[in-house]
Amino acid sequence: MATKEKADRNAAASKKSSGMTLKRRQTIVGMSFITPNFIGFFVLILIPVLFTFRLCFSRWDGYNPMEFAGLENFRYIFTHKVFQDAVIKTLIFTVCSVGITTFLSLGLAVLINQKLKGIGIFRTAIFFPYVASVVAVAAVWQMLFQKDMGLINEVLRFFGVADPPGWLASTKWALTGVIIVNIWKSMGYYMIIYLAALQDVPTSLVEASMIDGANAWQRFWKVKWPLLSNATFFVVMMLTINSFKSFDLIYALTEGGPGTATTLMSNYIYNQSFVSWDYGRASAAAMVLFAIVAVITLFQFRIEKKFSND
Repeated sequence: MATKEKADRNAAASKKSSGMTLKRRQTIVGMSFITPNFIGFFVLILIPVLFTFRLCFSRWDGYNPMEFAGLENFRYIFTHKVFQDAVIKTLIFTVCSVGITTFLSLGLAVLINQKLKGIGIFRTAIFFPYVASVVAVAAVWQMLFQKDMGLINEVLRFFGVADPPGWLASTKWALTGVIIVNIWKSMGYYMIIYLAALQDVPTSLVEASMIDGANAWQRFWKVKWPLLSNATFFVVMMLTINSFKSFDLIYALTEGGPGTATTLMSNYIYNQSFVSWDYGRASAAAMVLFAIVAVITLFQFRIEKKFSND
């Protein structure tokens, strides 16, 4: 009897030891998957962000010793006319890009959400600009926007516009041209998001509304649109963030010019860093950009939460 109890205790201890070993192995395997990501985040994101906070209050050109500057960098950028204009242009660029891209993406998704022969070709064609090279896109649109021989102005002349805009060469029209290219390049990606959301709408609801006599507009507005709220929130949030940090397309198109006509906050940060070699002012401007995006994102989350609760 004693021998049997001892064997049971040994078996239980062995099972417990085996269980602890399995749990430890699972922990090690899990840590092995997430550790590289943590290392990358720590080295490539966290340390640079913390260093940027340090640079905000410093005077440094990358060569000479770093000096403490207090709030001097912030005082400079807030009184700098170029930075003030860059903030206004960034807001205009963001509002126009977010609003028009969201509207066009949704419209295109509704149009191509049809079971038609060859519809996949149109979906691919609309999505292609998003994955196309920024440099190639900029080169093509620079030719299209040429004042004298560009296709766009030739079309405008054909319709009776005697003096078409100079577009990217004009301080008045350059920002408009950049916004047009940004919308054209972005809307294909967000169209796919809306298309996926539309295809996720239960067909039973649509069919029920058709039985009740709802027309196409009523079916969209009363049935489909409320179910697209999550997709719309994602599209607006991502468009807002991407618009505020947009740099590569603008740099390839105009390099922030002519003059400062298309200098957004991202371009201003780049110029302060790699043209003026003033990393302190560039970091201060980057922190202002971060604060603006953070506030807008938090506001969007609150709005989304409110509508979800309603």
